[in-house]
Amino acid sequence: TYSEVYPKITEDEKGMKRLFTQFSFPGGVGSHVTPECPGSIHEGGELGYSLSHAFGAVFDNPDLIAACVVGDGEAETGPLATSWHSNKFLNPKTDGAVLPILHLNEYKIANPTIFARISHEELEQLFRGYGWEPHFVEGDDPMTMHQLMAKTLDEAIEQIARIQKGARKGGKAERPRWPMIILSTPKGWTGPKMIDGERNTGTYRSHQVVFPALKSNKAHFDEFVQWLKSYRPAELFDKKGALIPELAALAPKGARRMSANPHANGGLLAKRLGLPDFKKYAVRLERRGKEGEGATRVFARYLRDVIKKNIKNFRLFGPDEVISNGLGAVFEVTDRQWMGDRAEDDDHTAPSGRVMEVLSEHQCEGWLEGYLLTGRHGLFTCYEAFIHIVNSMFNQHAKWLDATMDIAWRKPIPSLNYLITSHVWRQGHNGFTHQDPGFLDHVYVKKADVVRAYLPPDSNTLLAVMDACFKSVNKINIVVAGKHPMPEWFSIEEAARHCKKGIGTLEWASTNRGKEPDAVLACAGDVPTLEALAAASIIREHLPRVSLRVVNVVDLMTLRPRRNHPHGLTDAEFVKYFTRNKPITFVFHGYSSLIHRLTYSRPNHNNMHAYGYMEEGTTTTPFDMTVLNSIDRFHLVKYVVESLPNKSAREMMLLKLMDQKLAVHRKYVIVNGEDMPEIKNWKWPA
Repeated sequence: TYSEVYPKITEDEKGMKRLFTQFSFPGGVGSHVTPECPGSIHEGGELGYSLSHAFGAVFDNPDLIAACVVGDGEAETGPLATSWHSNKFLNPKTDGAVLPILHLNEYKIANPTIFARISHEELEQLFRGYGWEPHFVEGDDPMTMHQLMAKTLDEAIEQIARIQKGARKGGKAERPRWPMIILSTPKGWTGPKMIDGERNTGTYRSHQVVFPALKSNKAHFDEFVQWLKSYRPAELFDKKGALIPELAALAPKGARRMSANPHANGGLLAKRLGLPDFKKYAVRLERRGKEGEGATRVFARYLRDVIKKNIKNFRLFGPDEVISNGLGAVFEVTDRQWMGDRAEDDDHTAPSGRVMEVLSEHQCEGWLEGYLLTGRHGLFTCYEAFIHIVNSMFNQHAKWLDATMDIAWRKPIPSLNYLITSHVWRQGHNGFTHQDPGFLDHVYVKKADVVRAYLPPDSNTLLAVMDACFKSVNKINIVVAGKHPMPEWFSIEEAARHCKKGIGTLEWASTNRGKEPDAVLACAGDVPTLEALAAASIIREHLPRVSLRVVNVVDLMTLRPRRNHPHGLTDAEFVKYFTRNKPITFVFHGYSSLIHRLTYSRPNHNNMHAYGYMEEGTTTTPFDMTVLNSIDRFHLVKYVVESLPNKSAREMMLLKLMDQKLAVHRKYVIVNGEDMPEIKNWKWPA
């Protein structure tokens, strides 16, 4: 397969030399199973996700078996430890199977492994307790072990076939005891037994490169040559270095070759989602600013029908937060897939379903990645503060996608879509621990050809954004949206146009009437948009002569220069929104420093003042959260007025009034435990 994909690596001595020379070498190929390696969907640079990727690959793939080798070092990681429970979610009727092979070779880089240092009995009981049927393959004689492993693999595959046949021939879809293999061999098995008078095989010393200086150490070089000759290559290859015909004939043909399996190049198998018309789910805009039921609840009805139209090709993943995040409408057409025991009061749990919920962000992410990498579609919904749990998994997938951009034979796969909600500005009931919008900062540093970040301010913009995300490929889309009742600002047609551009002037909220404004008030995020518009209404009422432009940003990457991001504005376009020399007050959903990093090289950046979350949080009211972090309407009015030159008496009076409002708010919220009526009942002036 490798020679088919890379014709210069011929199946002879020349090709072998070229392969060896480029391996783990500058300008060559990596030492791990990188995207450049045919047959790979999992590089394994960061440990912990092999088993969750394997399960993701076999969901809805009833004829696929994923054999997953788990090192005993990787088995110590938290994500992998939880992955053993994935068998409680695998339906033998509709899904494929995973055959875990736990490889015990006793050592990591410099330490023994836990699983290799507990008794055989304890190890067996542990995995039986997880619900597996362990088959042990143990020894150190290669030929004996080859025969034993082949026999055990046959038994495991036959066991899987019996389980699936029983379930698919009218049997009940009950949770079976799936087989697994525990393979115990010495570390560095078949390598040099001794090096420099010390044991190598069976010790931590055999980890990775055991002869680090072959060019300068002749004794090591001689040992190395002797070791290679022990494999008797003359019996395996002809004089030109090609594998002898009788051995070459043993290799499978076509897609039966492991490296040619189309599931490992998921774009070959990917089908476009059948998407309903998102405009049919729109909120009718009767009046700007009228309170709606919550953006995610509106989106949930669209998502319900996405699932209905793609019943074998789409899954929703979440760490026990689908209902909490306002997506309960999906249960009108599907259930949570659950193969564990069920009780009478369980809600929407069934052997087969499109919703995958387990209280492990790592498993949700890993399952979804495996599902996407094998050509299917999905969505991960998570609380904003806790999406950080998968920061490094996000990193690894972003690196994978970025690498595949330069590999012509890798076909594009469906995008990794995050719907992040229960966000910082509406977590007053849970408190400080649940308030962290920093995932956007983490995302920003990744390659521009991969990452996208969206902050739709209402229900209709969320519909438009998610429709675009579901149509995209080879991207990671981060969408931050609220689940609580919030004002609706855009008609569906306005939302579609606004989201396509990613940024826009809200002419209906601005007072500059197409002329150069005195100041710009910009916003990104649903709560910042609400507070910015409330501030704009105060300025309109009290300072009718102040010319104000209100700008809303949905696509955060529009703020980056076009030369750095394909969604970025040109400098000329940026100036059309933010002017060349007028003061800019920018209120942002996350940490304000991100706005400065996105725009630092822009014209007029020295006049931009960004405000966002300042790590001020507690259990409090929604509006008080904005006051604590100084992004409320009263502070925003002050920022805009203070940025104006030569302040009039009327402007000075407004500053004083805003201070009074803040003082009244502080007293009111402490006494009453809720926001003032003028905040709760505020409406956008028609």
